[in-house]
Amino acid sequence: MNNNDLADVIAAEGGLTKSDARKLVDGVFAAIADAAAKGEEVSINAFGKFKVKDTPAREGRNPSTGATIQIAASKKLAFSPAKAVKDKLNG
Repeated sequence: MNNNDLADVIAAEGGLTKSDARKLVDGVFAAIADAAAKGEEVSINAFGKFKVKDTPAREGRNPSTGATIQIAASKKLAFSPAKAVKDKLNG
């Protein structure tokens, strides 16, 4: 499922136009991305949590040459599903 498919489902179930539903979907994802950029946790009841996690700098190897390289510290967005979602996945 992609953004357009999700917008189609929301439009059908919510009685909205596809254009309005697409704006809604884009707005939700933009709000999640903005909160994550600020380092905030986004919690959606009965769905899950989006958290920003820090990955420390580390040493790695170039697979082509075997040379040691430094991998910079970075941040990643992690998702933890809620119990209701886990239960739905596991039947």
